[in-house]
Amino acid sequence: MYELKEKKYLNLILYFSIFSIVFAYYVEFVLGHKPCNLCLLERVPYFLTIITIVFISIIKRFEKILLFIIFIIFLLSTFLSLYHVGIERGFVEESSLCASNSNLDVFDKEQLLKELSKMPISCKNITFSIFGLSLATINTFVSFVISLITFNKFSKYEKK
Repeated sequence: MYELKEKKYLNLILYFSIFSIVFAYYVEFVLGHKPCNLCLLERVPYFLTIITIVFISIIKRFEKILLFIIFIIFLLSTFLSLYHVGIERGFVEESSLCASNSNLDVFDKEQLLKELSKMPISCKNITFSIFGLSLATINTFVSFVISLITFNKFSKYEKK
């Protein structure tokens, strides 16, 4: 079984992951900011982390391997968020994942509104920010910090 300290860190990461998902849905559904496709992908690591930590808590085995998995999840999340920030800042071209389809064949305004509601939001557009930072920027920083913490816990892990 892992030490109480590691359990505290995992619980903090679990609570933060749950908070992040709830906050993302709050921004989307309560505040009305529709997310782009990359924003939706950036939620996946938090879901995976919740599942992984719950798995650790239930089986109480393979803790070191699962710590490494969480490290990899957030390292990949850091790169995904950094890529999103690059698109927002104009350093990287928007991929086909983000690009909207501009070939609209519409003949009336009702059909136009229907087609526009189906179109993906551009990953370049920042629709919500906190203290002037986009959520992708904040996610880059948070993912990097969590990956450092979990790597540190993984490298110092000793089964008691």
